[in-house]
Formats: sequence, structure tokens, C-alpha cells
Amino acid sequence: MAPMSNADAPGDTRQQDFRTLLRSLPVWDTELPHFDPATAPADPLHLFQQWLSEAAAAGSPEPHTMTLATADATGRPSVRTLMLHDADERGWHFATHRTSRKGRELAVRPEAALGFYWPAVGRQVRVQGAVTAAGAEESRADLAKRSTGALAAALVGRQSEVLSSYEELEHASDAAWERARREPDAPVGTWTLYVLEAQEVEFFQGDDRRRHVRLNYRRSPSAESGWTTELLWP
Repeated sequence: MAPMSNADAPGDTRQQDFRTLLRSLPVWDTELPHFDPATAPADPLHLFQQWLSEAAAAGSPEPHTMTLATADATGRPSVRTLMLHDADERGWHFATHRTSRKGRELAVRPEAALGFYWPAVGRQVRVQGAVTAAGAEESRADLAKRSTGALAAALVGRQSEVLSSYEELEHASDAAWERARREPDAPVGTWTLYVLEAQEVEFFQGDDRRRHVRLNYRRSPSAESGWTTELLWP
């Protein structure tokens, strides 16, 4: 007789198994780096660039992935994971179709929050601020820097629309790949680069005794650096 799988187990048993799994998962089972907030630079951008580089060196997979939170006209939030394209004095850069759900939400509420998590070093960064859409030329240049696969996906378009069948996606994707290889500079009119100008940036360093360090930067025009900092209770 074949053993009963978790999916076949009674509801109470499945729930208990799931809770047991959650409690058994390790958290920060490696030595975490020390972070002294007194040594932090005056500008959060420099610390962010340093932390992302250190996360990459420590082996955090895809350290440039981030969560992006937006809200629609009624305030209903949504969140998804995507790639950071750049972080400079203008802000944090990402891109998508302006016709996608996040693009439509940014059109009516041009504010967003970003979240980065690097478990290899027990670090998180949270960024919040206003979002501006770049112009067509800069958006085209952003897409031109990406891979053939990224261009093909952009050419498929129709992001967030209802898909009638997976076969429809396969056909559209095959055609897009062929065009992307044939026309590496093929235009995608809806592709838009966005820049988030941070108003607040929080850095979180985990501690195995739960004495986490939270350093928060807030934009302050009156400050010499343009930012004020404060420590937060974990």
C-alpha cells in the first residue's frame, strides 16, 4: 500500500505538518556580519551600494532582486518581485510596461516602496519615495542594455492581461524570440524606466540574539547631507 502523501492527509494533519515545517526551518544559521551605525555614511545610497556588493560577495543569490509595492486608486496594495536596474544620485531604477498592473498603479499613485532581503548576511533594506517615469529615449536605452531574453519578453507584452491558454503564450514567445534575435534594437513602445527618489531608506542588520540594528535615513533639506538618521527599536 502506497504511503499517504501530505496532499492526501486530513486537513488538520496537513495544517500541523505545515506548522511543524515552518518552525523547523533554520534562520540565519551562519555567522552574521557586524554593523556599527556610527560608521555609516551620510548618504544612504553609498551604504546601499556597499551592502548589495557585500551580499553578492557573500553568495546571496540574485542580490539585485527586490520587491516592489504599489497601490491602486483606492489604496489597495499589490507587491511583486523584479530586478533593480540601477541606483544612483537620481534614485533606484526599475522598468516595466506602463500598461502592466504596476505601471497603471504608478500612473495614478506615483509612489512606491522597495524591499531587499539578503539572507546570507541577515540584511534588509527598505526604500520608500516618489516615482517618476523616464522619457522614451531613456526607456529604450534601458531595454537595449538587457539580454535577448529580456527583449523577447518585452516584445511579448500584454503583461498582467488574462491569458486564454499557455499555448497562446508559447506561440507569442517563439515569435518574440525570433524578432529579438533578428532585431536586437526592436522598439517596445510601452517599456518604461521608472526612478524612485527615496524619501526614507531603512537598513536592517540581523543579530542572532535578536538585537537587530535598524538605521533609518529620512530626507531632510535642512541637513547638510540632505539626510537625517535615527536608530529604531527592532
